[in-house]
Amino acid sequence: MSRAVGPGPDCARRLPFVILLFVDGPAPVDLAAQYRRRSSRHRLRRWLEPPAPYILNPAEPTDFPLGRWNLYIGGAGRVVPGYVNIDLFAIPGVDVAANAEQLPFPSNTFQRVECDAVLEHVRHPEKVLDEIRRVTAPGGHVHLVTPFCHPFHAYPADFRRFTIDGLKELAAPLEVVAEGWRTGPTATLLVIAIEYVKLLLPFRAWRAVAHVACGWLLFPLRYLDLWLLRAPRAGRIGNHCYLWLRKTARPDETLYSTERV
Repeated sequence: MSRAVGPGPDCARRLPFVILLFVDGPAPVDLAAQYRRRSSRHRLRRWLEPPAPYILNPAEPTDFPLGRWNLYIGGAGRVVPGYVNIDLFAIPGVDVAANAEQLPFPSNTFQRVECDAVLEHVRHPEKVLDEIRRVTAPGGHVHLVTPFCHPFHAYPADFRRFTIDGLKELAAPLEVVAEGWRTGPTATLLVIAIEYVKLLLPFRAWRAVAHVACGWLLFPLRYLDLWLLRAPRAGRIGNHCYLWLRKTARPDETLYSTERV
């Protein structure tokens, strides 16, 4: 049985084409409910939530231009101004519910594509990259972020980890314009330490308390990565890596395809 899902009203105003996507089978209710819980956490819990156990690499470039149309893959629960936000489920904030292995957009549409911590969750990352290459406009940029040394996290599944070299192999023939580590060795140490402590505790409530306590206790150490990320060997236990890629324009390519979906 199929269910039809379409873009939200904001997306319909932004995109120059209409999308109607049919998704086979029922939605995984548990994952959709998990996204909703994240977006509606109790105020006290949000106040107690410790800072992230990582700090982003300040050397990573962020000034690649946005275009008229930009795509954010896997942005459920995030506010991503300037992007068409796609994810598996039509929950608030998602413009188009779609599978990244079959993007419902014309070729050569998006000037910038963000794919942040998504490829480890898909069954066929090579298909996702094929689709990203297809929908990226000539001259447009693609930003990939993937985990390397990071604990298991199933949303809804967790299949693999990536090195920078492996990610470049997967992304070819897109041109690499920047590469590096988004989060460093200390982030790896802290997230594993927190998960290790939680592993020792039998009850969910105890694990929640340990998450808060360890998070607040350990987070100041994250600033060590401002120094460690400069080390040539930081990638041996790096946490997340990134690539910035460019789709090289060819003389026979046009900016936007005339095909429709």
